[in-house]
Amino acid sequence: MPFTYIIECADGSYYVGSTWDLGRRIDEHNRGQGSAYTRRARRRPVKLAWSAEFERIEDAYELEKHIQGYGREKRQAVIDGRIEDLKMLASRSWTSLEIKKALRGHVLKDE
Repeated sequence: MPFTYIIECADGSYYVGSTWDLGRRIDEHNRGQGSAYTRRARRRPVKLAWSAEFERIEDAYELEKHIQGYGREKRQAVIDGRIEDLKMLASRSWTSLEIKKALRGHVLKDE
């Protein structure tokens, strides 16, 4: 089954991708054989932060492209399961800007 996934890199950045075989793809990223982004040694090792499974690869790819357009705060909201926060995080209102500022530096909790 196809997946959309977010990995956390060793440097704290997030990478979004899609694949047919999630385990194989994470291994490829960790061996430096994944995307150009994760080939850099400072980005490895990577760990899976979030994934979603789909029936069709087209759906996984579409979500990948959508999430790639997100900033760090919105990606963190997806990882944390705070889907209801996505609309607010997209806003440019004073309140949402203050919340975004508070979220900067938010550390991903170990599972």
